[in-house]
Amino acid sequence: MHAAPQHTPVLPVVSLLLAATMWGVIWIPLRWLEQQGLQGLSLTLLVYLGTLIYIVPILVRRFAELAITPGLLFGIMLCSGWCNTAFILAILEGEVVRVILLFYLSPVWATLLARFVLKEAISGRAYLVIMLAIAGAMIMLWSPQIGIPWPQSYADWLAISSGFAFAMTNMFINKANKTSIQVKMIMSWLGVIIVAGIFMVFTSPNEIVFAAAPVIFAMLTGILLIGPMTVAVVYGVTHMPIHRSAVILLFEVVASVVSTYLLIEERLSVAEWIGGCIVVCSAYLATRQPQSTLAIANQDNG
Repeated sequence: MHAAPQHTPVLPVVSLLLAATMWGVIWIPLRWLEQQGLQGLSLTLLVYLGTLIYIVPILVRRFAELAITPGLLFGIMLCSGWCNTAFILAILEGEVVRVILLFYLSPVWATLLARFVLKEAISGRAYLVIMLAIAGAMIMLWSPQIGIPWPQSYADWLAISSGFAFAMTNMFINKANKTSIQVKMIMSWLGVIIVAGIFMVFTSPNEIVFAAAPVIFAMLTGILLIGPMTVAVVYGVTHMPIHRSAVILLFEVVASVVSTYLLIEERLSVAEWIGGCIVVCSAYLATRQPQSTLAIANQDNG
């Protein structure tokens, strides 16, 4: 007697594909807003201020949950705040595809955090995946001028730190298992508002903009794109096995490659393509590992 085949529900797959595509092309509205006069930190702050339309109702209904694991929620706010702020700044500053590929080193950071922070046992295969990802990153980051693999721009540093903060965010999200998904989601949005706001006040006070049209469009980006994108990812990963959802989310790379090829003159070098492909392969292989607390960060930016 044969077991009936298991079918993956269509709606979660569509939800994740849509979210991955939107994250892959999010650079388009972000760079357009920059052309309208908004600079990096103020742009980031205004976009995430738009998510207040979702944050306030959830916060009112679930305010009591903030007292359950306040330390972990603070960790989510801080790490997610830097993750998304750094990602947007990197997208504005650097080459889109390169930024996304460097961000996808996050499974490496996730595995290392699992081993050295959470003291989880890591398989030999997981270490091989880490070595593969590092090899890809070294190829991408190789600098002929100094003869070593090293971040070559401010955008590189931002992308790498964003991926690390993403892994940290997922560590806190997974540990805060007594808190609802909705509260963890709004904490991640609030974190961006707080981090971007603080950095803007202390490092770029001249970025404060009062022109009505760019401000409205930036907040609409948060309402119509960031909010739905995050919800789509949360819905998808909640209703699918983690290894399948993580693989589907890699479609973000495809969306970014196609969109930048069609719309702008950003082209990766052969070395960057080789290194990037190795990084993506390592991210895929990370999804095939036995799932630990910090198996591949699967909730994407947001």
